[in-house]
Amino acid sequence: MKEHDDMTTRYAILSHRWGAEVNYEEMIGLMKMEEEERNDVKQRHGYQKIVESCKQAMKDGYKWLWVDTCCIDKRSSAELSEAINSMYRWYQNAQLCYAYLHDVDEPTFPTERDDGKFENGWPEWFVRGWTLQELIAPEQVKFFNKDWVPIGNKRRLASTLKDITGIPREVLTSGLTGKRLSVAQIMSWAANRRTTRVEDRAYSLMGLFGVNMPMLYGEGKKAFRRLQLEIIREFSDHSIFAWQPRTPRTSSVLAEDPSNFWCCSDVEKVEPNEFVDKLIEQSCCSDSKRIEVFRDAAHSQQFLTFMVSNAGIQVLLPVIPSHDSPSLLRAILACTRQGTLVTVDLVSSGRSFARTSIYSLLSGTHPEFKTLQLIHYQDTNETRCQSVLDDRCASFHGFTRRCAYPCEFTGNTVTHTFLSEDLIVVVYANDDARSCFAIGLGHYLGQEWVHVVDGGRSPTKEENWTVIGRKAYRRMWRARAKHARLVANYDNPSRKTYFIQHVHLTRSIQAVRLVWNIQEAGDLEVVVDVTECPGCCGGPCTRTTEYGLRKTASDYSYRLQLDNQLAFADKCFGQQIAVSHAMHPYVCLAPHIDSWVIMATTPVAILYALEIYLRICGPLALVSAALIAPWSPPYLV
Repeated sequence: MKEHDDMTTRYAILSHRWGAEVNYEEMIGLMKMEEEERNDVKQRHGYQKIVESCKQAMKDGYKWLWVDTCCIDKRSSAELSEAINSMYRWYQNAQLCYAYLHDVDEPTFPTERDDGKFENGWPEWFVRGWTLQELIAPEQVKFFNKDWVPIGNKRRLASTLKDITGIPREVLTSGLTGKRLSVAQIMSWAANRRTTRVEDRAYSLMGLFGVNMPMLYGEGKKAFRRLQLEIIREFSDHSIFAWQPRTPRTSSVLAEDPSNFWCCSDVEKVEPNEFVDKLIEQSCCSDSKRIEVFRDAAHSQQFLTFMVSNAGIQVLLPVIPSHDSPSLLRAILACTRQGTLVTVDLVSSGRSFARTSIYSLLSGTHPEFKTLQLIHYQDTNETRCQSVLDDRCASFHGFTRRCAYPCEFTGNTVTHTFLSEDLIVVVYANDDARSCFAIGLGHYLGQEWVHVVDGGRSPTKEENWTVIGRKAYRRMWRARAKHARLVANYDNPSRKTYFIQHVHLTRSIQAVRLVWNIQEAGDLEVVVDVTECPGCCGGPCTRTTEYGLRKTASDYSYRLQLDNQLAFADKCFGQQIAVSHAMHPYVCLAPHIDSWVIMATTPVAILYALEIYLRICGPLALVSAALIAPWSPPYLV
């Protein structure tokens, strides 16, 4: 092995999709191996790629070829970090790059999308993360099919490559130097690409932005946050905040991964004078004094630079407050999408602001420049709240959990990780009844809320349950302020209050009954039940909300006292459990206290009844021996 300076050495370089490769240690020890082991290495597809690319390099007149699989000693973390930070330069300084497309059989480059042959419509090389810089950095790129037959080069295929990758033709033909490209636009090229390691989604983009940072494999998605902070320290480009999540959410102002820039291919950054002109135009401002304030602010050092600290990103931006809440506002960025200034929605979290989606009316006032502290990380010590979901009753009726959107969770506990706004939707379905419904567990500006909606028909074979979850999510997200206010208006912190929401399922004789309670710590307890409801609630689309245990004691027909805990009931409902107001020796606490006999048609129902009364009445230690009787149906409690 011999080291050379990439600035003075003429060499070719290989770009490919990794598979069964030969690493550095195997390559330098190849001649010392036993013959059987050596033959095994030589049979690998990765070894054949090295041999064929060396043949092509010799044919093209090069003495040296660089291949990432066998030219980096990955046993050394220092060498690996240096290689990744130098990778873009090495591809840029290569005289020729060989792009090997292992899944192309034809002797010509594929010019039309083929979803039947390729998983993503195009050869896999075009959806991998590292190959993005390997396409842009080299001046000359020659493509080969699986048999090492040349099928075209980057310059001649520039128009087709633009359609495949979204990269402008002028970037493909002459590189990034001298181009007025926004950060968001470059990020958009990586939005639909994948890497084996999560961290590589960030590391593979460093060269495109000319930044460097240490490699910390194991940090996960934090790598992309670090990359964005390095870019912010290097460039004052507002478009780095112009990303849009595919699913509305509240988070830090930094994107979670490159896929959040999926819609930013046409985002362009604007200079201060152009920004002010567009700001005046879009806000319909004619006040000369206000316009002068706009111009002074847009040319100030505070507007042109970002200050990054552990407290957040400090930036000066024009903002418009929301009509709904003083904690919500819309900030205007110095970048455009299709000629219009890009805006982002923010919500206050203490003294800082997080990214959100308002979906509300703005105040109608002119924008005013304001210094904002933007949250760029999520505090792991931040106060959190939980929603505990009990869906055993729904399972008894054949409704099982199909998906959670936008992210899955294990067990029955959902943790809301951001106190400003959060929402997780859980979809349930019964295949036999072809019915489904969705439950939303949300948090909005300090208030927990829960809501249930009819999911309509089950998805077709071409669809999946995520489609139902996404529709329900967007529907609830837009109405989250309403749902939160509804819970807040009826919540009584002075006593334990249970709420009931009843929603009929379309084309069904069943309804969802949601019972929930907000604990003192702010956690939410939710019980999901399904009951028969053949139109009695006013039709298939009627939705009503009942609030339990809100009247005075004299308004109720029944009362239950166990262990000095008193509860009142207006009526009993449901097909599985019948309640009789009578005396029974097994559960009678005292002659002057009414006792109840519960007749249950199944042993499952009696367990649910017992749990409900445990929740309402507290511990039942004094009568625990008589709670479950071992007789044949009907079961008695």
